[in-house]
Amino acid sequence: MSLEKKFQNLFLQVSTRAALSSYFHVGKKDKIIADKAAVDSMRSQLNQIDMNGKIVIGEGELDEAPMLYIGENVGTKNGPELDIAVDPLEGTNFAANNLPGALSVIAVAEKGNLFNAPETYMNKIASNIKDSNVIDLDYSVKKNISNLADYKNKNPENITACLLDRPRHKDIINQLRELKVNIKFITDGDISGALLVTNDVFEVDIFLGIGGGPEGVLTASALDAFDCNFQGRFLFETDEDKLRAKKMGIEDLNKKYDINEIVSGDSIFCATGITTGDLVSGIEVNNDIFTSETLITHKSLGLRKNIKLTQKV
Repeated sequence: MSLEKKFQNLFLQVSTRAALSSYFHVGKKDKIIADKAAVDSMRSQLNQIDMNGKIVIGEGELDEAPMLYIGENVGTKNGPELDIAVDPLEGTNFAANNLPGALSVIAVAEKGNLFNAPETYMNKIASNIKDSNVIDLDYSVKKNISNLADYKNKNPENITACLLDRPRHKDIINQLRELKVNIKFITDGDISGALLVTNDVFEVDIFLGIGGGPEGVLTASALDAFDCNFQGRFLFETDEDKLRAKKMGIEDLNKKYDINEIVSGDSIFCATGITTGDLVSGIEVNNDIFTSETLITHKSLGLRKNIKLTQKV
């Protein structure tokens, strides 16, 4: 089964309105307020949609997040059962400090088709190559780069890898530099970082490293529509993390997940720019009119494009 086409515009409005709400707090040095504005707007919009929605990726668990928490039911209760993953404000620091790349993100699938990911880190790898045995999370950095260079008929120095600029990536960075690979660092926002593999215009061949697990699920939804490759492995560092994972039904804590295990069947993904970044332009307001840009995908319909909207505030 596939999601009805009408849901494209409905969820496009959800991320667009959330982005607009957060936009009014851009540059005010308060990431909590900027995030809350996006959360409040997104929840309000979701509750107007005829569906039985359940948040499977959200702002946290009930004791951590009063709204859009994991397990929260949203929608009018009249309509299909849907799994919903949200990141109302990806890049809270970007928004607070008026830096490029803040997004409002949502992914939707039919019930049971989006992985219910715990709030923990995930080791990830993404590329625009679907052929097996080229890129793999279990390969060494050297093997992945060598395979990628051979596959694309490039030298390693003509390969660009994107990853978060974090101390935990020191070993990966050193290996990439030894191989003379170009490195594109991002400071936050690994959803948008991973999505740079979707189009040659971004000149990113591979995304890798450790980031948020929930963001990995959102990323997989978009990459699936682009027919890209994504793999992830959750990293459970504490006994509390492990217990939470087992309560969510995760038995093998070391399992490597392929993209079709994270998102199955049809899905819709929307990422609306709050501040202008690589993927999309940010919100622009002129009197009572605003312009937005959203990367939207709908797998079953082959939709994957940027949509600009001009609407009343």
